[in-house]
Amino acid sequence: MKRGSRRQRKAREMLASQSSFSLEQAVALLREMPMVRFDETVELSLHLGVDPKLSEQMVRGTVSLPHGSGRKIRVIAFTESPKEALEAGAEVAGLEELIQRVQEGWMDFDVAVATPSAMKQVRTLARVLGPRGLMPNPRSGTVADDLAPIIQELKAGRVEFKMDKTANIAVVVGKRSLNDECLSANVQAAVEAVGHARPNAFRGRFIRSATLSATMSPGIRLDAQEYLGMESNRSAS
Repeated sequence: MKRGSRRQRKAREMLASQSSFSLEQAVALLREMPMVRFDETVELSLHLGVDPKLSEQMVRGTVSLPHGSGRKIRVIAFTESPKEALEAGAEVAGLEELIQRVQEGWMDFDVAVATPSAMKQVRTLARVLGPRGLMPNPRSGTVADDLAPIIQELKAGRVEFKMDKTANIAVVVGKRSLNDECLSANVQAAVEAVGHARPNAFRGRFIRSATLSATMSPGIRLDAQEYLGMESNRSAS
């Protein structure tokens, strides 16, 4: 516990020099913070200016990280053609038996995908998968007639993001072991993806703040110009 406290104090001392940082500085600073014994997950946290109470201002989507998430993603596929899904990389595929397995409590997977026809039966799992954020959904790109490309993208580093009730979004952008260039490219891709998910009806400053952190590190606040520039580019397109 004391060792952890010293690590946190040292990390915060490194942040005391200024209030916000460019993306390049933030990634470099993250690299300089005290290491732990495992490869920490790096996360980008964004606070949005939308009203989370308005359904038309809900923000969600996916981003294909150019250098992967660094995580081994376990995918299951609800489909009448399990062979194709398994060949694409799914750990488990099927329909009736797989649904029963999940109903009995098996949850050894990270993402579930399904074909539209299979969804008629998969909806019976809504109470099981929904609260865990695992329910296949067309809006999150996990429901399609051809599951092979989706499975391959998920395996390669496609991650989902969804705004919570306080207008915050957290996106996994890689592992701390990624080099600075790769991690910066992943962060930029994530910010741009969130910017492209901006509700058409929303007016005003969309991204209010952005923070980069690793599992055991304090948050590093990004300079506003880092993400406001991407937001204005999206609006002009």
